[in-house]
Amino acid sequence: MKRGYKKLLVFELIIFIILILNSFVWNILSSYKISIFLLAILLIFKGVFGFEKDKHRYTKDLIMEVVIFIIAFFILYYLFGVVISFYKNGNYLTFEGLNKFILPAILYVLLREFLRFMMMSKAEGSKLLFFTTIALFVLLDITSVLYFRDFRSNYGVFLFVALSLLPAISSNVVLCYFTTRTGYKPLMLYSFVMSLYPYIMPILPNPNEYLSSVINFILPIALGYRFYKFFQRDHKREITSEYRKRSFKPLIISTIAIIIMVYFTSGYFHYWAIAVASGSMAPKIKKGDIAIVEKIDNHYETLKKGQVIAFKYDGVIVVHRLVNIIKDQNEYYFYTKGDANNQPDNFVVKEDMVIGKVDHKISYLGIPTVWLNEL
Repeated sequence: MKRGYKKLLVFELIIFIILILNSFVWNILSSYKISIFLLAILLIFKGVFGFEKDKHRYTKDLIMEVVIFIIAFFILYYLFGVVISFYKNGNYLTFEGLNKFILPAILYVLLREFLRFMMMSKAEGSKLLFFTTIALFVLLDITSVLYFRDFRSNYGVFLFVALSLLPAISSNVVLCYFTTRTGYKPLMLYSFVMSLYPYIMPILPNPNEYLSSVINFILPIALGYRFYKFFQRDHKREITSEYRKRSFKPLIISTIAIIIMVYFTSGYFHYWAIAVASGSMAPKIKKGDIAIVEKIDNHYETLKKGQVIAFKYDGVIVVHRLVNIIKDQNEYYFYTKGDANNQPDNFVVKEDMVIGKVDHKISYLGIPTVWLNEL
């Protein structure tokens, strides 16, 4: 092993030991402190090893590849949200979210990806350093998680491996492998977006933690495959601006379509599209139809007997017809019935249960959503 390789290996092992101690003993490297720690490492690294210049011929093209990949991911992710539902992000553009999540994430990603590039550039040609660098960055990403995980039970170990370790391994193997081929800029862009979107997007799909783990495991592999195909192409010809425009057109059209779908299915806007999961309103509204709900925003006086309304009952959204309305001391009480049911509903719909009125439907479009929810 070259002398420079030995020096870098010792340097990484010292950092590895510090992170292990933090993970199981100290737990002090969190939020801004982890960024200060990385900055100190970078300064020491520069003094001992020096910095490599990021000179890559295809940097702009690779950034374009990352942008296209990210847009395609969000199109598929929000399409998935149409099936699994959405939630409103409480950290969206708040001071607390900015201070606790967004700024620390920006600093962490910036310093981490720059350090990754420098270490992998110095380690190029050494398989041992390649794997130790991967292990170092995996530990860096999970250091705060290790301190709080319960390893006393098999289930606790399973949760750690499935939810934290495997996604971290997947991400860092791909990023470490390609950073010397792409430079740090394309990967930094990817890491920025993937780290920040949960904190800055106002509405997000709502997968459970296991689905999130699967997505986080597969996504870096998909990016790595895209990079692999990029480097397999014939790069003798430059990618023209017209080629880039043609690549973006279908993505832009798809993005607009997804925005429209999210608007109607998220439940946070004036109109809401709901997949009808039962046949209680047949034949007017069948199972698998999409009911378009117009929210009434507390204007209960606009509802009339004979209208179809949507309301929440026992955690489920129900679409039934109004058969009677009673007003008592400035409060409305609504009585409903499914068209296909023999008897009215055996409960009273109060004001706070009402979502809105249903005047339109789209036949059969909700069948996939109903099928998936019944699995």
